[in-house]
Amino acid sequence: MQTKDRIYVDVHVLQTVPPSCINRDDTGSPKTAVYGGATRARVSSQSWKKAVRDMFRDIFPAKDLGLRTKHIVGLVAGEIQKLGGTDPEQTAQRILETSGLKIKSPENGTDALFFMSVAQAKALAKLTQEDPKTVEVKPAKEAKEKAHQALKQSPGIDVALFGRMVADDPSLNTDACAQIAHSISTHKVSNEYDYFTAVDDLAPGDNAGAGHIGTVEFNSSTLYRYATVAVHELFQQLEEETPNAVRGFIRAFVCSMPTGKQNTFANRTLPDAVLVTLRTDQPINLVGAFERPVRAGRNNDEGYLAASAKAFIEHAKNVYNNWLGNPEISLVTGDVWSELGDVLPLEELLSRLTGELSSRLGNGGDIR
Repeated sequence: MQTKDRIYVDVHVLQTVPPSCINRDDTGSPKTAVYGGATRARVSSQSWKKAVRDMFRDIFPAKDLGLRTKHIVGLVAGEIQKLGGTDPEQTAQRILETSGLKIKSPENGTDALFFMSVAQAKALAKLTQEDPKTVEVKPAKEAKEKAHQALKQSPGIDVALFGRMVADDPSLNTDACAQIAHSISTHKVSNEYDYFTAVDDLAPGDNAGAGHIGTVEFNSSTLYRYATVAVHELFQQLEEETPNAVRGFIRAFVCSMPTGKQNTFANRTLPDAVLVTLRTDQPINLVGAFERPVRAGRNNDEGYLAASAKAFIEHAKNVYNNWLGNPEISLVTGDVWSELGDVLPLEELLSRLTGELSSRLGNGGDIR
């Protein structure tokens, strides 16, 4: 099957979350946003990206992933030590500086967090042993180019998906191939407060008071979540590993949950509905379905899910009919969205999508 110039995989999720404080602002309150003139529950894209990256550790081998840290000297030094190199921290600092980064000291590392794959750390370490010129105090231009290239190749699955920005040397930037939207509730929300007390187990018998009194703010909601992957761009970085990377990304996005106040609320749920589409024109965020906040069903006894699913289906069909046409592939997990595509269990959905991407990408001859 001949591949297209562009391949976008969109992931749409409806997920109900009970009382929780998944993602807090600087005052400890659940994050919110005003959309369609109504206050909505919100979970930031950064929060869910972190949850996705954390789940990647259970999906992909560590060697295929990266680490976001200021302590990159120690990361490279560890690989140099494995190769039997001498003075690993000093050597690591020099090779990183040769590659274009500013290092304050081996202990303090970089000023900003740096996203580096394990493969890149290994490549830099190997280069220090194979070409001592790369760790000279004043390395030659050729040595700088080698070190620079080592820090750009083999970006790792998460680095390729989420990108890397380097203020010290923009040529080391990696464009993100995936985007995750801020999740918002499909309906209005009002934050609530839980007043709690804690008892001192060793308090005197005549002490009837609490050992601690406090409040925690929370809300509950039906969230619309959206993410997209530019598969054709991801292929430029990961090549034949691309279908497996997309599969892992979707699994992690669908099944992950940010950990804010998790011990307090035990709010971990799974989605009520998932729609995965493949398009060759552009990605489409269908949040417009909820610009008018949905209302709970008749007599408030049907909840928000049914109304949210109905609003989404109507909006999706309207967008398809009036603007860009139907996706080339639509796969659904969850009966409430059965009108929009083939309904499959998540594992079968992922397998079918992976097979389709493998077929389209083939040997990559037509991907630009």
